[in-house]
Amino acid sequence: MAGSTPAGARERFVETNGLRMRVLELGEGFPVVLCHGFPEIADSWRRQLPALAAAGFRAIAPDQRGVGGTSRPEPVEAYDLEPLTGDLAGLLDALELERAVFVGQDWGGIVAWQMPFFHPGRTAGVIGVNTPALRRPPVPPITAFRHIFGENHYIVHFQKPGEADAGLGRDVRRTLTHLLRSPVPREEMTRYAFRADGSIRNMVDLVEADDPPGEALLSADDLAVYLAAWTSSGFTGGINWYRNFDRNWNLTAAFDERTIDVPCLMITAELDPVLSPPLAEPMRSFVTDLEIHCIAGCGHWTTHEAPVELNRLMVDWLGRRFG
Repeated sequence: MAGSTPAGARERFVETNGLRMRVLELGEGFPVVLCHGFPEIADSWRRQLPALAAAGFRAIAPDQRGVGGTSRPEPVEAYDLEPLTGDLAGLLDALELERAVFVGQDWGGIVAWQMPFFHPGRTAGVIGVNTPALRRPPVPPITAFRHIFGENHYIVHFQKPGEADAGLGRDVRRTLTHLLRSPVPREEMTRYAFRADGSIRNMVDLVEADDPPGEALLSADDLAVYLAAWTSSGFTGGINWYRNFDRNWNLTAAFDERTIDVPCLMITAELDPVLSPPLAEPMRSFVTDLEIHCIAGCGHWTTHEAPVELNRLMVDWLGRRFG
């Protein structure tokens, strides 16, 4: 995929944890692994790879399990946190690296924050972008989402096999341009999230609705890369990550009272409608070495919306802690 891939970046395929994984790399030095969210791909870090490389780091961005150029196992349970974190540990093995700092945005953040628990010896530090480390809730997450938001909440809706997969795949261009958009005031986003009758819209409803708020974030060249990736892979692999929320709840029971003891940076975004900055504050009680910064005026898609400030915060912290 040429398109949005940064000049000089190396595209390669590695074998890890039973997968063939597509990886973008740029630079030399201490490794920093960049973990994308949904519906994103390795190329979502295209503005971070050069900045990290210029600062003396080896920036590594994989298409993660089920997405883009990486293998797509069929079983839903193949997408829980054990294989997702195992893929990243295996990536280090394939690249002959001992440890790395793991950076995660959106779903990639959930995986990155679990690396100190599942693979402590491979985790030098963690940077969360939008997604904070969260304590395990007292009840299974899908039960909580269903109780609070109802059957049509997008994560609950994702539990229905094949339904959202087909809905998002009907018009991949529309899906990407409707979901990856610039931030708007919270009240405007709230109005968009609900139908006229007051019922909540699921993600397929959001894609099919007219006049989404904000502006499309992907340039024509970038959109072409995303279109090729998601048209090739389909959406089932990415949605399967969401279908393991309750399974992950069971898997992480043993970590419930543990602290995160590696150096950590949390970068929040003022206008993120789902992962708001206050969600990061409880981290101070169980992350022993933590900095928190907030990017003003930024929404959920931080790598696209505020790349200069995101790069500045990451490079500054990495330079002080791992330079």
